[in-house]
Amino acid sequence: EDHPGARLWLGDERTMLVGGEISLLASEDDRSFAKYVMGPLQTRKLLADGDYAKSVAFQTRNPLHRAHEYALVYGAETVLRGCEPGQKVAVVLNPLVGQLKGDDVPASARMDTYIKLVEEKQLGDGDADTELWESHKQSLSDQTHLIGLDMRMYYGGPSEAVMHAIYRQNLGFSHFIVGRKHADAPYDDKTPIWGDFDAQEIFGDLKGELEISTVNVGFAAYFEELKKVGLVADNKGKTAVNISGTKMRELLTGGELPDSRVMRPCTAKVLIEYYASKNQA
Repeated sequence: EDHPGARLWLGDERTMLVGGEISLLASEDDRSFAKYVMGPLQTRKLLADGDYAKSVAFQTRNPLHRAHEYALVYGAETVLRGCEPGQKVAVVLNPLVGQLKGDDVPASARMDTYIKLVEEKQLGDGDADTELWESHKQSLSDQTHLIGLDMRMYYGGPSEAVMHAIYRQNLGFSHFIVGRKHADAPYDDKTPIWGDFDAQEIFGDLKGELEISTVNVGFAAYFEELKKVGLVADNKGKTAVNISGTKMRELLTGGELPDSRVMRPCTAKVLIEYYASKNQA
């Protein structure tokens, strides 16, 4: 029981499994972000209505630092570079909004941060390759969509990354971004179970084929010399601006805005409100 994914199962008091024919009953979703949660029929219609030739989805269960944002920007630009003239790319921020482990920021607060990023056209601002987008006569901000995926996390590492790709394939996306430590959580003593990029490498060892393609992305950071976010592997020797997770939580719980080179103010303000209300409860 020394892993959050295992506890989801071992801590469940239910003892019976029910099988048989499945019928889906109509239900009301009263969550504040319900309109952003879509199933396969809705996502496929969005792609068709937008005349998108290709689409790339990025999964997250966390509020986004600019380095997280860059994973989606990098993935979208990788796909765009492979497009024929006139082929539009849908850029999809596709967070999980189901059950997570207890110390993760809840979906309602996270979705508020994503809504701010997308609706205020902040995602990727200053970090995107504007010349690339302009040369294809496309717009990152106008083609970015927020779509919540209503499923839980199991923290199962590489195997779960494959499951996540299959979900996105069913949603109709052509590409799925796989970053470092995808679906990862260590043992309780912080001992790692998988390597940083095992979730990327597993797609080269599958026994079958997927219709969806993966886009691998590595570590990213804001670099002083670039005045923007870039991949660590491409910027060795440059000065990265980082804030530890512990320090970030200290700043936010203390009501302080972190360095905007690491997290955008629109995201930080939502999190400051969340931590303030949590502390008052």
